[in-house]
Amino acid sequence: MLVVGAGPVGLTAAYELARRGVAVRLVDAAAGPATTSRALATHARTLEIYDQLGVLPELVGRGQRVENFTLHQNGRTLTRFETDYSKLPTRYPFTLMVDQVITEEVLRTAAARLGVHVEWGVRLAEFDQDEHGVHAVLEHADGRTDRVDAGWLVGCDGGHSTVRKRLGLQLIGDSTETWLLADAVVDTDLPRGSIHWMRTKTGTVMLVPFPDPGKWRLLDTTGAATDLGDEAVAARFTEMISNGIGRPVTVRRPSWVSVFTIQQRMIPQMRSGRCFVAGDAAHVHSPASGQGMNTGVQDAYNLAWKLAMVVHGQAGQQLLDTYSEERVPVGRKLLDSTKVATYLVQLKNPVVAGLLPVIFGMVNVLTPLKRRIQAKIMGGMSGLALGYGESPLSKTDSPGTVVLPGERVSRVDGAGVRDPEWAMLVERLRGTAWTLLAVGSAPENRWGDWVSVYPVEGGGRLARDVAAAPGSWLLIRPDGYLAARGSTADELDSALAAVHPTRSGAALS
Repeated sequence: MLVVGAGPVGLTAAYELARRGVAVRLVDAAAGPATTSRALATHARTLEIYDQLGVLPELVGRGQRVENFTLHQNGRTLTRFETDYSKLPTRYPFTLMVDQVITEEVLRTAAARLGVHVEWGVRLAEFDQDEHGVHAVLEHADGRTDRVDAGWLVGCDGGHSTVRKRLGLQLIGDSTETWLLADAVVDTDLPRGSIHWMRTKTGTVMLVPFPDPGKWRLLDTTGAATDLGDEAVAARFTEMISNGIGRPVTVRRPSWVSVFTIQQRMIPQMRSGRCFVAGDAAHVHSPASGQGMNTGVQDAYNLAWKLAMVVHGQAGQQLLDTYSEERVPVGRKLLDSTKVATYLVQLKNPVVAGLLPVIFGMVNVLTPLKRRIQAKIMGGMSGLALGYGESPLSKTDSPGTVVLPGERVSRVDGAGVRDPEWAMLVERLRGTAWTLLAVGSAPENRWGDWVSVYPVEGGGRLARDVAAAPGSWLLIRPDGYLAARGSTADELDSALAAVHPTRSGAALS
């Protein structure tokens, strides 16, 4: 297996493949690990994935929890939205602000424990493919080249992806606004458990907290000039933030500055034969809601377990078609939502801006309305509501009113997971197999070690939470999404047949 690109997406793919017993070669054209800041927000669904991968404990202690979104305008606080996961229960009801440099370090260390080491300064020069595999030429920093034969190629090589370009896959969409981004220490009393949005007479600014004391990610959405020096950038943000919250702040010299032209583009197909693309190689979009890295990690996780099953001869290659079938619609929805988020964040319309005090004055006194808004924000940002209901792997005719096929199963909060059966299910989801949750008597395992049978009591909390009657079962995919539910052996065989099990032997890795 050849994985190109050692950012969070490539590292997730390589680590998860190795965790599932697949030999991986991971290369990156850069001279070494990144040292400058990029993505920061890690949302609830991605935290669940990191938990299932077994790396979350190493990340949580190094991040800043964010549980509020505060809006300011011209010196007054308009409202503060709280996190509301009542409709989407999770064990991680927050966004973790953690520098991408740290995320990559944790994933890189985890991959190294499994024998996968990044080959830095190694560029994918060219490749072709046939029915037997992918044949690539790798170019080293010193000019040496070597040829590699791999069963599959996964391109996680960013917005300028070599893999995507050589496959002839076109990013479709457009570029829109230009934003100024900076990382700096800010002398302010603003609560660090919140993202802060502020509208001023000269434009809109956002502040996102780093875990480092006093450090913030700053966004100026006014289309700032590209020739500002660091001191001018600090002065610009100092003035705007002070005006936004109505009291003086001091923005110190930034450690990183970038002018970011927002791209809203995606490809309509993420697989071409034995080659795949994931993350920014497949879709690029606005940073308004911090979705880029999260979506890429979810791409990689979706693909890795499917590739591993095919490599180990547990499924036919048709399973790999579901990667694109499931993830392209997610990318399309993401582009739609980030366009809306971009519009709302920058809020250029002065008439709407003028009405904000009245609008949020009403929101603050209408508690049910505020709760609906909070739930809507969390549903969009957290990734918990995304699912695969239209996937060929989801038996949509399965009965049920709670947790439908294509939806994530682990809808449980921190209190609920203390239930022994829930705790055991969460532990099983950290494994690599499909889970057959059987309520009452458990069927004999006729499928081998790629299916794990888990019997639970008919009257227990877990069965009640997923609305499963005695004698019924739930078939849960390795990524924690429900494939099917039913009560008969024939229904179960039909659901498993969608995976295309085969005994033809392992594919070339």
